[in-house]
Amino acid sequence: MLLIACLAGFIYLFYNIHTLQSQTFRVCIIKNVTSYPCPSCGITRAVTLLLQGRIIESLLLNPFGIVVAIIMTIFPIWILTDIFLKKETFYFWYKKTEATIRKPAIALILILLVLFNWIWNIYKHL
Repeated sequence: MLLIACLAGFIYLFYNIHTLQSQTFRVCIIKNVTSYPCPSCGITRAVTLLLQGRIIESLLLNPFGIVVAIIMTIFPIWILTDIFLKKETFYFWYKKTEATIRKPAIALILILLVLFNWIWNIYKHL
């Protein structure tokens, strides 16, 4: 499933980079319904800026863009390597990470980061 999600992300990113989209077209359902940006609004543009080498602009637009770019780059390679080598290192890392995220202190920090990013998106009128 993660490989399919990364592939879909690459296809959408490629489409977004190579087509001229109207500025009024928005994929975000939350933004379309409420007119307020969600915490992930701007991630595609942030990844695009990152690919153009505009790291600071990418961070200012949506810091989660860098996280998504790293995930979209590393995870497919890691998963395919596991498949070819018949190992389960990604699966074990995933399970360990999931257990860590479920700890209340870590979960609270991550929730606060998402909330701060959401506030930042609203503040910027993204």
